[in-house]
Amino acid sequence: MSSLLDSLVHFAASHPGLAYLALFLAALLEAVPVLGSLVPGSTVILALSALIPGGEISLVGALASAITGALIGDGAAYWTGHRAQRRILSAWPLSIYPDVVARAEAFFLRYGTWAVLFGRFVPPIRAFVPITAGALQMTPARFFAVDVPAILLWAPAHVLPGVLAATALERSHASLHHWLPVLAGVVGTLVVALWAYRRWKSVEPSG
Repeated sequence: MSSLLDSLVHFAASHPGLAYLALFLAALLEAVPVLGSLVPGSTVILALSALIPGGEISLVGALASAITGALIGDGAAYWTGHRAQRRILSAWPLSIYPDVVARAEAFFLRYGTWAVLFGRFVPPIRAFVPITAGALQMTPARFFAVDVPAILLWAPAHVLPGVLAATALERSHASLHHWLPVLAGVVGTLVVALWAYRRWKSVEPSG
């Protein structure tokens, strides 16, 4: 995996357009049920974000690519669940992961709208929350009112650590104080993600 990521980063450094496409696809695929649990989208985003301090890609472009991919992925999953309704939760390929689906449903039923926000920061459940929200007939207004802000928080939390790490390697330690607010934000996001993950683990599937 490490060698594959290294190859991707080196290739993307010479092809910025493809770097943005890779960021878009990584974010989009993370929102696809089942596939999102298998594709290391967060790792790809983090690795490619290390190209930002060197100028190979821009911070705005990276954030826009990740945000757009996540919005389209979450939106597609939500509308798929909304149209198919509850029966999709037991259909293939979700039927391959009944335990995860059951936990996602229990997490959503217990925390409601908050599950959409916190679920975006928990890798095991991220790909299942939008389709579950749709299947359980959460209204579009409620879903997107929470999902959009969640994505706007999630994207910087994945992009900025790569920027910070690359900057730390390229510049003296004296310049790092400029990045302390960013680091504080990332740490805060990780704390929220850990809390949400523990909450998810504590939820018992119904039935």
